[in-house]
Amino acid sequence: MATSRLLIGSICAASLAVAAFAAQPPGQSSPPGSDTPRFRYMGPESAGRIAAVAGVPGDTGTYYAGAASGGVWKTTDGARTFEPVFDNQPVQAIGALALATSDPGIVWAGTGEAWTIRDSDVMGDGVYKSVDAGETWANMGLVDTGRIGRIIVHPVNPDIVYVCALGRATGPQQERGVFKTNDGGRTWQRSLFADENTGCSGLSMDATDPNVLVAGTWQVELHTWIENSGGPGSAVYMTRDGGATWRKLENGLPQSPVGKIDVAIARSDPKRV
Repeated sequence: MATSRLLIGSICAASLAVAAFAAQPPGQSSPPGSDTPRFRYMGPESAGRIAAVAGVPGDTGTYYAGAASGGVWKTTDGARTFEPVFDNQPVQAIGALALATSDPGIVWAGTGEAWTIRDSDVMGDGVYKSVDAGETWANMGLVDTGRIGRIIVHPVNPDIVYVCALGRATGPQQERGVFKTNDGGRTWQRSLFADENTGCSGLSMDATDPNVLVAGTWQVELHTWIENSGGPGSAVYMTRDGGATWRKLENGLPQSPVGKIDVAIARSDPKRV
């Protein structure tokens, strides 16, 4: 319960900070002659809470935004305008977005809000793929994962994709952990599985070696009356063979029980995790 309070408190503080920036008028910019970076409200105004964003490398005008309960939005003019591109799908809860750097026309959307901060969070029905930059979408499976918090596409081979699935979080289930496809989503293999009470809460790939990934896992159970966060399932794992095998990292890390874990590998120095 203590872990749950800390988690909810941290998220509330972050939400207040985001709300403060979002309240600023659109088009706000730094004062003339100032080198101080400032946040600027970008929109889309009617999408609600944004859970995921993705941009096209080399194209500063094209972005995708995934709303926690409002679908996928796309801008091609540097966020001056946004258009909804996911309205025809049966779910609107977006937890993750990713595109293939080798082919930016390939866009992935993971459905289901993976934050699980309250019982009104919306679940999804798997992972979706677009091969025409968001014009059309197809459900590519993992329907029972409930909540997807991260998607990573291989930098060279767009058919290789990793999905970080938290699960429904309402009780024990097998559809949790890290899933991998080698054929563009036609088939999936469960690559990392901690246990039936634990899902994937974070995933990062080494920018210099796509076979190296680090994953965070989170033991969590959510009901209308309580969120049980933390336990022996929460941990950090690493693979050096593209997800064929994973090793649990323990040296220097907090001892169980711990709560939600996210991970990142520095792009400038992959030794920094």
